[in-house]
Parts: sequence; structure tokens; C-alpha cells
Amino acid sequence: MSDNTRNLRDLLASWAAAVHNTHHPQPPAYGGPDVTLTRFTEKTSDVEPGVCFVARVRTGSDGHPYIERAIEAGATMILAQRPAEELNLRLPPNVVYLIVPDTAEAQAWLAAAWEGFPSRQLMMIGITGTDGKTTTANILFNILRAAGIRAGLLSTIKADIGGAEELLELHVTTPESPVVQRYLRRMVDAGLTHCILETTSHALAQHRVAAVDFDMAVVTNITHEHLDYHGGYEGYFAAKRKLFEYLLGDLIRVPTHNRAKVETRRTAVLNRDDQSFAPLNEFLAGRPLDVLTYGLGEGNDATAGAIAYGPHETQLSLHLAGVAQPLAIRAPLPGVFNVYNMLAAATAAQALAVEPEIIREGIEETTYLSGRMERIDRGQPFLVVVDFAHTPSALERAIDAARGMTIGGRIITVFGSAGKRDVAKRRLMAEVSARAADLTVLTAEDPRTESLDDILAMMAGAATASGGVEGDTFWRVPDRGRAIHFALGLARQGDVVLICGKGHEQSMCFGAVEYAWDDRDATVAALEAYLEGREMVDLGLPTFKP
Repeated sequence: MSDNTRNLRDLLASWAAAVHNTHHPQPPAYGGPDVTLTRFTEKTSDVEPGVCFVARVRTGSDGHPYIERAIEAGATMILAQRPAEELNLRLPPNVVYLIVPDTAEAQAWLAAAWEGFPSRQLMMIGITGTDGKTTTANILFNILRAAGIRAGLLSTIKADIGGAEELLELHVTTPESPVVQRYLRRMVDAGLTHCILETTSHALAQHRVAAVDFDMAVVTNITHEHLDYHGGYEGYFAAKRKLFEYLLGDLIRVPTHNRAKVETRRTAVLNRDDQSFAPLNEFLAGRPLDVLTYGLGEGNDATAGAIAYGPHETQLSLHLAGVAQPLAIRAPLPGVFNVYNMLAAATAAQALAVEPEIIREGIEETTYLSGRMERIDRGQPFLVVVDFAHTPSALERAIDAARGMTIGGRIITVFGSAGKRDVAKRRLMAEVSARAADLTVLTAEDPRTESLDDILAMMAGAATASGGVEGDTFWRVPDRGRAIHFALGLARQGDVVLICGKGHEQSMCFGAVEYAWDDRDATVAALEAYLEGREMVDLGLPTFKP
């Protein structure tokens, strides 16, 4: 957290004042001695005097068995869900042991209190969905900047605080609550008035954005992803819906001087063409907020017509509710999925009182996003594109967009499926590629502690069941660098080689080790070797065998 300290009694008092006479979680009663805290942590390796150890309970893990080790390391405070007696713990007299119903939720409110509830000073826009969150967030961010609005951004790719960009932690879209609150405080201190926060289902389920005072919630789509963690689509949907529940919550009782926050009615932005629309619309019906919609049909607050897809851009007419003339848009964002991303951002921007011409300007000036349909060109006679698509729907959309980039060429995909994650997704992604692409190369993608051979076997079985023929229309190449090189060798003039799943990410996990990895750098290395007629070089993954 911040480099300063806080007293426990002050944190609890601030929490209590912020939620007084609301339905928000209330702080636990505490009558023990006051202590000075330096930060929160879930890792015993980070514990030292002054630290509060948080015994988090997650799917498949529980921090309570590590409390004793945290105390031995000098923890000043323990935040727990179970009594010390139940755990057979002997508490030193100088250690505070605070019991709460949910340690993740309590940490979120304590972190917000630590930073002075900064979300009350910011117009908070949460963006959730299976695919398109990052692109939509960045388009909206660009529109707000074009409008002269001082906005901050927390997305998969980066944090942007008044033009200062920072990379986020590996494999994390929404950081843990202390980090979220710290960034929000920095945005307030930098004089920003708006914040766009990309919000994942894990973040919502794990209370990482609890104690954030949201003003607007935008959904891109809700399809197949993380069903292993959420127990099925209903659990996944319920996690996503939580962002909209935050919109309906009581105001945090902290004064704000942000006029936009005071004057703008709370707003939900829904995709009418997605399966999530009907249940979300029903959930929000009759509630005290505005519900705006976007889609490709009539009756939406934002829609598009005269759409023309090109290899490098998309042209369309943007129709906004209440605006007489459509806006002619020409944006470097190929594919129908980017049309939806543009519509979502435009709907949100109009709700924030951005002028139509500024919305057009912001969309058109959006640059290519790192690892999102990013072309890699070394003079080869075919297109090579790196994309983050790592879900069945995203892969299908990326393949569809690639079709629009070529006339008569083939689509060659390279992708894998992560270990220790949604097992059903492996089969679905292989089925999508076997059906929608021409050639498929299956490879590694963060196998973690699972057998890569077993993952690839499952995917190969699904590809075969969908009509694929191994050695003819699909291949298994475990080393990702060699898989990219192999796909380049299959390509002919006019084809598109589509490398999916990693995008902007900077590492790949084998076992418990994160190996340095960037699909864009790997693709450049593979292209250089291909164009020079060389074998693929070793890029440092354990799958590379001489």
C-alpha cells in the first residue's frame, strides 16, 4: 500500500463513518489495543513487523493454516474468518486478531479507508465482459481525453495516471483491492476526475472492487470463460452482474467535490445483441438508474450502419440517440467485434455528455492496442497477426476479423489453452478453429502444473471430432516458438497467420515458473528465421528440445 502508516482504530472509524446508515458491510466491533500498520499481505514471505496478514479463502486455497507462520514472522495483525481457538493458535499479547465474515471484503474496505475512499472523488466507470473489455476501455479513454476530460485508466495492459503509464502484474486484469485503491488515490492526487476500471469476474467474485463507488457499468458480452472457477455459466453471470449491483448500492458517506459524480445519473450500458442482455435488463428494470443499449439493430442508443471491413480498418456510420446525422467513422480497428467495442464506448461517452464530434474524433484516433489484432510485418507475402483471443468466442471473432483482412487467402491459427483453468474451453477452442479456420497449430499456453501433452491431446481430440485431420488440417507443436515458425512455413501469399492467446502478456507459466515470453517478440524472431531460411531459435521455454 502507500509508503505511510495507518492506525487500526482510525481505519475502522473511517470505514464506519463511510457506511453509516447504509447497506454496505459494516466494520467489526473492536475493543482491543490500537496498532500501527504498514500494509496488508496474503503472503507469509512478505510478513514483517507492522504488516497485517490477511487469511484469504479462495477456491482451492485457504490462508488460515499459514497464520501461525505469519505470527512467527512478526505480523502485527491477523485478519481472519475463523476464531484462533478453532485453529489451535496461541496469540502473543502484541498481535491483533480481527475476525470478519469475509477477509477479502474486509480488506477491500480497510484499503479504501486507508486511501481516504478515493473513488468518491472520481467518476467511476467499470467495464466488464468476457471479451473486448480492454479495447472498449481504451477507446473510451481516448474519447474522454479528446474531450479534455482528465481521466485515468486501469486495464489489462496498463495503468494510466494523467499520461504516466505503468505495466500491471503478470496475468492479472484487475489488481487486488489495496492496489486498486492505491491507484485511485494517485489519480485523485494527480487531479483526475474520471477513472475507467476494467473489471473481471474474478475481481468481482473476490471483492477486489468492493468499496469502489461506481457510477457507470458497461458490459461487452458474457460468454464461455472461467466456468471452472465460477461453477458454470450461472455463477459466471452472477459474478459479472455484481458490477451492476454496485451501481444500485448506497452512496458511500464521504463528501465529493467532483461535479460530474454528483450530477451524472448512475448508468448501465448493455449489449442488446448479447445473451446477457435479457437477464441484465430484467434485473435492472424499475431500478433508479438509466439503462442504455447498443447493438446492430434499431432502437438502441448507439448503433452502426454502412459497415465496411478492411484489412487495416473498419468504416461505419455511427448512429447516436438524439443526434440527427450519423457520424462517419474510419477507425484502425478491424472486425465486427471492434464495431461492438466502438458502440459500447460511444454509448458510455454520450452518457458522460461528450459531444458527438468528439466521440468520432476519439474513436478514429484510437491507435492499435498492444496484442490486439496487432500486425507483425517483416516484408513477408502474407499477414501475421497477434491477438489476445483466449476464449472460444474471442477466437471465433478473431478468425472472422482475419477473414476480412484477406481476399481468398487461408486463415492459419496458432493457439493453446491454459492449464489449471477451464477444461471445457480447450475442447471448445479447438472446435472453433477446426470449423472456422483453414489450418490449426496447437501449442503451449501457460500449462502450469498440468501435462502439456494431455492438454494438447484433449484439443486434438476435439479438432478431430469437428472434422479436422491431424497432419493435414491441424498439428500439435508443443514449443510455442516452433509452433509459430511452423505456421509461417505453412503460409502462402495472401494468407493470414493468426497467433492467439497471449497477446500483450510478458510471461508463460510452466510448473510454478514464469518464463519470459512475448508473442510479438517471438513472432518477430520466427519471421526473421523463416525469411532467412533458418530453423527456429531457442526462446527459452522448457519445451524447446535440440
